[in-house]
Amino acid sequence: MSSAPSDARARAAVETIQSAAQSNQLTAATAENAARWLSEPFFSEYVPAILELVDEGRFQELDRLFWEVIPFGTGGRRGLMADLGSATINERTIGESAQGLAAYLKQATGKNEGTAVVTSDTRIRSREFAQLTATTLAANGLKVFFFDSHRATPELSFAVRHLNCDVGAMISASHNPPSDNGFKAYWSSGGQVLSPHDQGIIDCVYQCGELAAIDFDEAVAAGRIEVIGEEVDRAYIDNVLALSLSELRDIKAIFSPLHGVGESSVFRTLREAGFEQVSIFEPQRAADGNFPNVPDQLPNPERPEVFGPAIEQAKTQGASLVLASDPDADRLGIAVRDTNGEFVHLTGNRIGVLITDYVLRKRAAAGTLTPEHYVIETLVTTPLIAQLAKSAGIRAIDDLLVGFKYIGQTMDNEGPDKFVFGAEESLGYLAGQYARDKDAAVAALYILEFAAELKQDGKTLLDRLDEIFAEHGYYTESQTSVVCKGPTGKAQIDSLMAAFRESPPTELAGITLSRARDYGTQEIRALPANQKSEELPEPQGNLVFFDSQEGDQQISFAARPSGTEPKIKFYYFAQAACSGPAQLAEVKSSTEETLERFKDALTGWVEQIVSN
Repeated sequence: MSSAPSDARARAAVETIQSAAQSNQLTAATAENAARWLSEPFFSEYVPAILELVDEGRFQELDRLFWEVIPFGTGGRRGLMADLGSATINERTIGESAQGLAAYLKQATGKNEGTAVVTSDTRIRSREFAQLTATTLAANGLKVFFFDSHRATPELSFAVRHLNCDVGAMISASHNPPSDNGFKAYWSSGGQVLSPHDQGIIDCVYQCGELAAIDFDEAVAAGRIEVIGEEVDRAYIDNVLALSLSELRDIKAIFSPLHGVGESSVFRTLREAGFEQVSIFEPQRAADGNFPNVPDQLPNPERPEVFGPAIEQAKTQGASLVLASDPDADRLGIAVRDTNGEFVHLTGNRIGVLITDYVLRKRAAAGTLTPEHYVIETLVTTPLIAQLAKSAGIRAIDDLLVGFKYIGQTMDNEGPDKFVFGAEESLGYLAGQYARDKDAAVAALYILEFAAELKQDGKTLLDRLDEIFAEHGYYTESQTSVVCKGPTGKAQIDSLMAAFRESPPTELAGITLSRARDYGTQEIRALPANQKSEELPEPQGNLVFFDSQEGDQQISFAARPSGTEPKIKFYYFAQAACSGPAQLAEVKSSTEETLERFKDALTGWVEQIVSN
């Protein structure tokens, strides 16, 4: 065993790092973060590995590991796993996250004790990181409830409320590639942490020194960690099942958990609800963080490619739908068989429209809707959901920032008794009061109930979408992204957002853009002059919307840096009037063509900005 490196050697390494930063071989942030890990005593176990990188001049690797202090985004802390580094998910950054959560809880409540619930998904090292989180919280004086194996994120949200916990933690990187993992923090509401708690936790995380520790088995034996399982599962499943709106179950479907936790929540819910013709897709059933049988090993049900293997089986078995949840089972994607026997992958917006339509019509028929009831959606979700709500005579709250935590917050602010349904474009849906995070289980329940009812009338979900479009006009949406990884990525993203604010496009593919709605500066600017015309009320966030002039076809798009991935996302919206079913095909074709031309033109504009 080698001896610990001398202080002199560490100081020399810091000087080398600072010199490399001055000669632009390293970013300034990397130099600062790596120097801290070399200097502070609580990072001592990582010093030999850092010294090896410095000695060998592997500055690119140092940049990858230390270019930032991994932040809390819209979905908590998430990123690439590594053995060390402030910019990666590792034992230290997970431990800091748990320690910071415990420290802030004490600060916020003035108490030296509290309760927490912890679980994880099926990702590589998820269970290890979950145990580390539990022991760190327990060592800080919290009583910790720890699930006996992996569970769905929405069950964690439910468990925080069900067990009356102060906080919760979920180890997951959602739909990211196998290389990634993350830490989601929950407050006592069952929702992900929001202001002021989010910043408070971040401050405590960044102030972490020595991390409190206790042996897991010893903590269990002492009652500081309590292992939980079926009792909480049963309560969670019962709450989802209680939201059923139909008894019809005659529909054949295939469900895939994409090697994640969905069998324990989505599939169990469907089978206990009585959907006996729903089978699980065996090749993607095993809990495996490498996602071996998912195309490209990218388990994101927003990607049509993910559905390919299950669709082949669905065709041979005569199934009408394929459903898939992401690895932590808070998102649900679907593909629907059309009249030609082919499967159509639906976007999150269209799934949200269908579920909203189903819930509103069922509840209206049951007489359980009043003008005080409401649906919730984020700013980048289809406006058709709000249109459906208004047509049903209830409220639509449609001005929220991106992140389901804002939907959970709005439920509590407005009163959960009047909450009907919440949706976001990235396959997130919720009904009921049992949780404050999105849940693939309740979404799957409603989709299959709706499909079974439509089947009884000789229709499909696709037929119902067309009926909605014929009545309310054609709405279509799309997305693109520009990925900007590594130390220079944030600067590229910041530069792009600055261009959108300071010198935005005013005409693309023949579409004239008439205004910008800037939620960062909270102002509306008239184009082409780009001059402020009026104030924009809350919320405030790094998001800019651009709207076309009024006309038969309206085009909008939004630019927003992702809160969980190194990219800037573009959201596109188009809508056109439709006089009825006979005109729908023509309106669809024309609107889709216009939107594609617009997207191509914006992509060209963005590429020009990036290249400059």
